[in-house]
Amino acid sequence: MRIALFATCLADTLFPEAAKATVRLLERLGHEVVFPSEQTCCGQMHVNTGYQRDALPLVKRYVQTFSPYDVIVAPSGSCVGSIRHQHAMVAAAAGEAGLAARAGDVGARTYELSELLVDVLKVEDVGAYYPHRVTYHPTCHSLRMIRVGDKPLRLLRNVRGLELVELPAAEQCCGFGGTFSVKNAETSAAMLADKMTTIESTGASVCTAGDASCLMHIGGGLRRKDSGVKTVHLAEILAAT
Repeated sequence: MRIALFATCLADTLFPEAAKATVRLLERLGHEVVFPSEQTCCGQMHVNTGYQRDALPLVKRYVQTFSPYDVIVAPSGSCVGSIRHQHAMVAAAAGEAGLAARAGDVGARTYELSELLVDVLKVEDVGAYYPHRVTYHPTCHSLRMIRVGDKPLRLLRNVRGLELVELPAAEQCCGFGGTFSVKNAETSAAMLADKMTTIESTGASVCTAGDASCLMHIGGGLRRKDSGVKTVHLAEILAAT
């Protein structure tokens, strides 16, 4: 299968290994991965902070860039959630019905990594090897917006050498929420403290998730308190051999 990669801003600027791992994994499974160089931000940050008009050019760019591809993958539940649930809304609110229809069509072909693997490619054992004790944090957008359910857990359970431990109160938000963590810093910090406590209680050496943004937030907190727990994107674990 020919798959287009939407890398996302955070992967492009701060966590390139998540995007690289996505490519390595899919190519190992026998698929062709292409990277359309015209891609930019999906516009999620603009929409979530009330700047829908400013997000419109980014919606147009995404639709124009990825329309030629039957399948698009992104290593980010939040960006996929934005593309799938906000792009058509932004276009419709701007009075661009044609763009809204195209955005809905392209959005329906855009998948988070675990969705692509389990639902589209029909694979749960990707041949990975990762000899560590790991706990999984289900990020809010992946859990509540695109509803990936237990797909990441099903993939992790098939990784050789990996000991998967349940995260208490897993469904509680880590406190990042994009600009929420800036506008409501004290509340965000309190939520992060609760999340770190539950992560450390598992005895895991690694916390994984499908969103680099949440891992950035959690990982920063764990490093500041000199915790021995690392944060690693799901794609990097699945790509490991």
